[in-house]
Amino acid sequence: MDINILNKIAVEMVADSKGILAIDESHGTCKKRFDALNIDVTEENRRSYRDMLISANSLSDYISGAILFDETIRQKTSEGSTFPDYLDKVGIIPGIKVDAGAKPFSSHPNEKITEGLDNLTERMKEYSSLGAKFAKWRAVITIGENIPSSACMLANSHALARYASICQEINIVPIVEPEVLMDGSHNINKCFEVTNTMQSILFETLDKLDINFSGIILKPNMITPGASCVEKSSPEEIAELTVKCLGNNVPKEVPGIAFLSGGQSDEDASNNLSNINKINNNPWKVTFSYGRALQLEAMKKWGGNNQNIIEAQKIISKRAYMNSLAASGKYDLSMESK
Repeated sequence: MDINILNKIAVEMVADSKGILAIDESHGTCKKRFDALNIDVTEENRRSYRDMLISANSLSDYISGAILFDETIRQKTSEGSTFPDYLDKVGIIPGIKVDAGAKPFSSHPNEKITEGLDNLTERMKEYSSLGAKFAKWRAVITIGENIPSSACMLANSHALARYASICQEINIVPIVEPEVLMDGSHNINKCFEVTNTMQSILFETLDKLDINFSGIILKPNMITPGASCVEKSSPEEIAELTVKCLGNNVPKEVPGIAFLSGGQSDEDASNNLSNINKINNNPWKVTFSYGRALQLEAMKKWGGNNQNIIEAQKIISKRAYMNSLAASGKYDLSMESK
C-alpha cells in the first residue's frame, strides 16, 4: 500500500466540484431500464450507450471519475480505445464495481448481505491491470418492521472493510457505499437514526481493520423520508440532518463524500446536494456519484438509436453541469428551465 498514491487519487476524485458518473449497472439492472424504454438488450447496445455517455462534449469539466461494470472495462469505444484508456485521455479517472450483488442474509428475513469477497484479490489485480484506479462496493440496508438488525449492519460493515482492505493493498481507492434505502414509509427522523447507526458501525469497523481513511471515498445516502412517507421534508431539513449525520461519524481524514441519488428525482438530487453544500462546514469535499439522476433522461432520448446521440449527450452534459454547480452550493431549481 502506498498511501500517497491512494490519497492523491481520492483527492482528485472529489476536486473542483466534480462528481462521479456511475455507469456500473449489472446486466439485470440495465435490462430493466432498457426494457422499460423498449431498447433491445444486447452487448452492443450496452457498449454503445455507455460510449455515448462518456464521449459527451465537455463531460470532464464536471465529472472526475466513471464507475464501470466488468463487461464495460473490457470493451472498446467507437473510436477503438478501451474504455479506461479513453477516460484517461479525456481526464476522467476509470473505476470498477466489484461486488457481486446483495443476497438474502442468512437467518435475517427481508435483509441483504453483499457478496463478492471470494477471489477478490485476484479480480482487483486484474482490474488494476485493465486500468481501474478506484472501485465500488455497495451495501444495502432496509428500514422496515424490526429491521435493520444490528447483525445486518455489522456484517455489511465487515464486508465493506474487507473489500476496502483488499483495494488499498493494491493501491486502488475504495468507494465505501452503505446505502440505507428510501423504500418504505418511514419518516426522516427514522432515516437519520438508522443512517447514523450504520455509519457509526461502519467507521468503527473500518478502523478495526486498519483502513487508511485518507485513501477512501464515502458514498452514502442523504437523510430523506421514505419514498412512501406522507410527511414531506424540506430541502433545508434534509441538508441539516444529512450534515449532522456526517459530522457525527466521518473522520476528518476522509477526503470526500460522494452522495448516491437513491431514487430521488434529477432535480431533488441536485437541489438537496446544493443545500448540503450551502451549510457544510466540515473538512471533506461533498459531491455526487449519481447513476439514474445523471443518465436516465439521456437514456430516454438515445432510445437505442445512435442517430439521437448528440441530443442525448446534451442532456447528460447539462445534468453533469447542474450537479457540479450543486457540489459548490450554487445550484437553484430555476436553472432547470434555462
